[in-house]
Amino acid sequence: MYKNNKLVIGKNGDHELCILPKMANRHGIITGASGSGKTTTVKVIAESFSSAGIPVLYVDVKGDLASICKAGEPNENVDKRVVSLKLEDFTYQSFPVTFFDVFKKMGHPIRTTVESIGPRLLSILLGLSDAQEGVLAIVFQIAKDEEMHLIDLGDLKSLLLYVGDNKDKYITKYGNITTQTVGAIQRNILMLEQEGGVEFFGKPELQLFDLMQFDYNGKGFVNVLDAQELFKKPTLYAVFLVWMLNNLYDNLPEVGDLERPKLALFLDEAHLIFSEMSPAVTKQIVQVVKLIRSKGVGVYFISQSPSDVPDDILSQLGNKVQHVLRSYTPSDDKAIKAAANSFRTNPKFKTEDAIRELATGEALISFLDEKGEPSIVERAWILPPQSFMGTISDELRDSLIKSSRIYGKYETEQNEVSATEKVDEENAKIAEEKKKIEEEKQAAIKAKEEEKQRLAAEKQAEKEAKEQARLEKEAQKQKEKEEKEAEKKRKQNTKIFRQLGNKVVNKATTKAVNTLWKGIFK
Repeated sequence: MYKNNKLVIGKNGDHELCILPKMANRHGIITGASGSGKTTTVKVIAESFSSAGIPVLYVDVKGDLASICKAGEPNENVDKRVVSLKLEDFTYQSFPVTFFDVFKKMGHPIRTTVESIGPRLLSILLGLSDAQEGVLAIVFQIAKDEEMHLIDLGDLKSLLLYVGDNKDKYITKYGNITTQTVGAIQRNILMLEQEGGVEFFGKPELQLFDLMQFDYNGKGFVNVLDAQELFKKPTLYAVFLVWMLNNLYDNLPEVGDLERPKLALFLDEAHLIFSEMSPAVTKQIVQVVKLIRSKGVGVYFISQSPSDVPDDILSQLGNKVQHVLRSYTPSDDKAIKAAANSFRTNPKFKTEDAIRELATGEALISFLDEKGEPSIVERAWILPPQSFMGTISDELRDSLIKSSRIYGKYETEQNEVSATEKVDEENAKIAEEKKKIEEEKQAAIKAKEEEKQRLAAEKQAEKEAKEQARLEKEAQKQKEKEEKEAEKKRKQNTKIFRQLGNKVVNKATTKAVNTLWKGIFK
């Protein structure tokens, strides 16, 4: 409840325990065992913030806060609490709500761009080594220098691949880039994609002023981020939380301590944040929580035990509500003692014993006073919520989403010219250049082959000509030989004929002489 410029959260007799609006940016914590009444406390605080004109962003892991959109209904338990606490001005009422969901099922989508996350934060969230972070920083710088917008993970993957394939083009200007490092970064991005990163990165980006709106009565909107699926994906959950905290810190101006915060951020099931995340991510959250109050933002953690929250953050949480803690083990005893020691002692009771004895709906409360100092711990009953306790129908949720002031602003994803398209253009140019070079190469090869074939043909023709000349020469020699042999044979025949003729002549002469002689001497 909000009255007299105070956020009334609990009562002890006639004593009201209140969060002062100008101390609400000093952060807080609500802890207690399951079933101890934390959900009711969170709802009462969120209602009070809204009534005081302080917008709320609640990361709802269990789906408990959605019903704040619906006015409560009289029931026996609430009526008894109203009477016992003497809440004369208690009324049931609803509160203005805007539903969000990274996966777009239970509310308006929340998106951001890869370039908004930046290389350093993305490196932390992906768990990259120093060398990998260096290459990622180079890729982001190339994207900036060459006006390649990194909107979604597809853009980052495309540019990483492009830079890896063309590393020789960039090494001189930006530094060493290895394909092994690029491949390692790609694997880490794939893991984030598998957890739903495809849904979270894109446009239009969430604008912070849409989380800081008021209804016509001046109530701050309660922005409920349904995280029932998101928290099951620790890497993406870490990305969202660190991005949200950094986004608020980086983009809101320094304002110091305002009369009331610009926004109260509630992180449910805080143990899931710090038990699942790497030390580097936890360190980043711690750093931002320490500084963000100067931007007019209060951060409130909800968990089972104060020990779920790192000591560096715990020391920053000025507004505390502690419900019952149960002791089953020595570590439980240790946690209870640590929780008790975090409060200023009240001489009326022993804090450690009280933590073990608290009834459901009862709590130990210590809020910051006007001077910013923790008040002495009080044992008190938490006020009943004014909104509905329970779940809401899908029809009511859908109706509120579609009647929201921002309906249609984020529902349709924008497709802008980004790194992917630029890389495709560059790859097309490279492919065309490679094609041209290949064509020229093939033409040169063809020309060389044709020249080779021409020379081979000329050589063959020359060889054939020589062979023909040789054959002709041999034929001429053969002819001359044959002619010589023929001449020789002719001469031989002539000689033979001559000799034969001589013999014939000689024989005839001899015969004639003989005949003559015979005639003479007869």
